[in-house]
Parts: sequence; structure tokens; C-alpha cells
Amino acid sequence: MNPVTWSDYDAVLFDLDGVVTPTAEVHMRAWGEMFNAYLESYDGPGDSSPYTDDDYFAHVDGKPRYDGVRDFLVSRGLPAPQDLVVELGDRKNDAFNQVLERDGVAAYPGSVLLLDHLRDLGLPLAVVSSSVNAPAVLAAAGLADRFRTVVSGAVATELGLPGKPAPDTFLHAAAELGATAATSVVLEDAVSGVRAGAAGAFVLVVGVDRGVGAAALTEAGATMVVQDLAELVPTEGAA
Repeated sequence: MNPVTWSDYDAVLFDLDGVVTPTAEVHMRAWGEMFNAYLESYDGPGDSSPYTDDDYFAHVDGKPRYDGVRDFLVSRGLPAPQDLVVELGDRKNDAFNQVLERDGVAAYPGSVLLLDHLRDLGLPLAVVSSSVNAPAVLAAAGLADRFRTVVSGAVATELGLPGKPAPDTFLHAAAELGATAATSVVLEDAVSGVRAGAAGAFVLVVGVDRGVGAAALTEAGATMVVQDLAELVPTEGAA
């Protein structure tokens, strides 16, 4: 049974990577290659053991790129001057774009099912992503026309909005759609994104468990947790 009555809401705000498209896997590979190449060449103080997926979920997932670089370096006791943070962040972005251009990306089938249903209802939709690559990912997935607004990392920087776990990007997207936190749904797979939705007092924050774990998403403030957005598509006769 569908746990959400979509007609009760005025707008739906989607994170992108890991919610609409499986680009989180591409991001994880790009982060791993970039950080491990750096760690292998580093010979100063701090913990230079190999970067792992646990590091991604703990320090990088869902955050603006430079924030993720800085938080990881600090977690290891490694120097994190701003010029190095920018350099490593740019290396990671280059790696991501190379993989996207080479392999493309396809949306999760369950996410497309939900997008189809919400389109039929006429609900305004937004993507709120920390990635500056969000428009390119949507175009590659053939979904650029599904969203009325895209608040990417580049937009956030341009507007001076702090990234997740601050709620500002979600609040901005809701306002762009003529809605408020009290009438909007947030869909997020990252702990930092769920925290952003909770911090913004959004009426419904759905955690999408793509590997973080239901307990972590719930603790971060998710109202409910699903494993796939197909679970949110109503049964026949429901709205």
C-alpha cells in the first residue's frame, strides 16, 4: 500500500544522485580514484591509509564537493588548505565527467514510475543536488524536462546558499515552485540531505536507502524510509 497521499502536497523535491539516477556509484568511484591517488603520493603527517566506501558515506556523501574534500582530509588529520581542497575537488569533478561521458546514465526504473505518476498529478518537481553536474546528468538520463527547477551546486554557489546539511537549497527550491516546507516533500538518500530536510522543517522527508541504512536515515530525521521509489507509487484508485 502506498504510504504517501501525493495530492496532499504542493511540491516534491528530489535529490539526484542515488535517488533519481544511480550516479552515486559513479561519484563513489571517482572519489575513490582521486583520493587514493593523492594518498599514495602523500608522505606528511596524518592517516594516509587507503580511502574506502565507509569514508564516502561518513564524510563526502551528499555534500558540496569542496566540503566533502575538506571533511575527509580533516577526518584523517591531513592538512586541508583551501588551494589543496579546490585542486582535489576539481580532479574529482574531471573524473566524474569522464565516466559520465563514456558510460552515460540511466534512471532507476522505480524513480521513473514515481516521476510519471507525479507528472500525471501535475505536481511541480525540483531537483536539489550538491553536484554542479546535475543538469548534465539529467540530460544524459533523458529527464531534463521533468523538473521545473534544478538547484545544483553551481546555482547554490551563485546564490550564496550553504549546501546540505543546511536546509537552504531545499527551501529555495520550494519557494521557486511556489511552495513552502510545510507543503513540500523531500526525497533523499544521503544522511546530510535528510538532515537538511529535517532542519528545514519539511513536512515529509523520505529517506531512500541505497546503502546508508534505514537506521542512519531515520536517526538523521527521515519521516519514513524506502528502498526504492516504486514503493511510493500509489495503488490503483489512490492519489
